[in-house]
Amino acid sequence: MAMRKTEFAIDEWYHCYNRGVDKRIVFEDKRDYYRFLEYLYLVNTKTPLHRADLGICDLEEILLLPRKDILVAIGGFCLMPNHFHLMLKEIIEDGITTFMQKLGTAYTMYFNSRYERMGNLFVKPFRSRHIDTDRYFQYLINYLHCNPAELYESEWKTGKINRPKVMIKKLIEYPYSSLGAYGSTRSPLRAILDETIFDVVRLSPAKQMIEKARTYYLENPTIP
Repeated sequence: MAMRKTEFAIDEWYHCYNRGVDKRIVFEDKRDYYRFLEYLYLVNTKTPLHRADLGICDLEEILLLPRKDILVAIGGFCLMPNHFHLMLKEIIEDGITTFMQKLGTAYTMYFNSRYERMGNLFVKPFRSRHIDTDRYFQYLINYLHCNPAELYESEWKTGKINRPKVMIKKLIEYPYSSLGAYGSTRSPLRAILDETIFDVVRLSPAKQMIEKARTYYLENPTIP
């Protein structure tokens, strides 16, 4: 089994990401995406919040539930058909590791039950990179939010974009990333994010966002 090289430190930010085993699809439809978003919120606590015991099924209602003893601060996220990206800050010892294990286990159990399969769903261990500079921090959040571009412009990372205005519109409307939460105080998905993140992240204009995202990818070409 591959060993993790990253050592997590309190109050430091990290880019954590993972993909399906054999690059398989891990989000088949809206229900799957919503379930993962629910788990981003529900498992981020020392105190167990079991979805089956809540008596509610609506994402917005779940995101209103009170929590205590948070494991990590979430600064951004993006879910893609066969992988996901998270920007996480370690706020208690082993917080990121515990959170990622709980998240992967909860979603895998849901997915395997729904699709009648067995075994691991995600590659182990999850991948992570330390965000050690402000530049890296700002470029990463742009990369997370531009990740869905590959669904509309498959060569965007090389600079080839056929319909930039359409792509930008699609990115803004994409329902499974934190971009909408940054753009609107009314977005229910803001509850997933750490409230202090809005004071430190600077949203770039669309064209700059894409360029910063491309720069991040070129400097880290092995990430999905």
